[in-house]
Amino acid sequence: MRAVVVTAALSCLLLAGCSTTGDLGRPRPNIFADQLAPAIGDWSARFRGEASSWFHLTDDEEQLRTRAWRLVLPAHEKSHFEREVSKLAHARILPVEAQSNDVTAYQRALVSGSFASQASRYNRLSEDAHGDRLLLAQFRANALRVINADRARLRTLDASQLLPPEQRDPAYDRVAENEGLMLWVCERARFRSKSYRYALEALVVEMPSREAVRAERAIMGMESELGPACTLPLIGVFGGKGQGEPSRAPVVYKG
Repeated sequence: MRAVVVTAALSCLLLAGCSTTGDLGRPRPNIFADQLAPAIGDWSARFRGEASSWFHLTDDEEQLRTRAWRLVLPAHEKSHFEREVSKLAHARILPVEAQSNDVTAYQRALVSGSFASQASRYNRLSEDAHGDRLLLAQFRANALRVINADRARLRTLDASQLLPPEQRDPAYDRVAENEGLMLWVCERARFRSKSYRYALEALVVEMPSREAVRAERAIMGMESELGPACTLPLIGVFGGKGQGEPSRAPVVYKG
């Protein structure tokens, strides 16, 4: 069975690699991205024993997953293989542990190819860090709305005398999915921050420039958003029945 799963995952990787990209680096709408990937991802998650809910996504839940897209992918588009693996992890076809944790990969992609000057590399680093800071602020606001909705979901569930059991497990699973996604984004954002730090230090050693000051400030700005983004008031559905108990292991995206 394990060989079947590995083969399926590799096949999906090939399909994903052949797919074109649309806005914000997301897959352009196609049958793989819209139908096959979600179905395979749901099956793969259940096979691994992860929480997986059949409930429809709310608008905020859908937006949360869209905002997570860029933050969980490698920051540089030249990290081709790593980006495809991350896409499959986002679709839940592969576990998040499949992603690379090599902090040197961004720096290698940054200095590869031709640039007009050293300033171009520093500018790209500054732009990436600044863009992540803005994304983290937006993600946190979106996540807080989802958390508040999940609290209302569980309060209603606990108080209800009418809802059947088949409505309960998917509700707990959805909360576990949402919180797992938040933890995953936080973990990958920390990884990005470390990658940016490494890239800046390597650039200064190789090509000292006054542009390093601007890059340093951009990274510090991103780091200032990491604290609020990584201290969200999560409900904690991994506990007892009073707070909800998923029917399967709640680990979706490990932080």
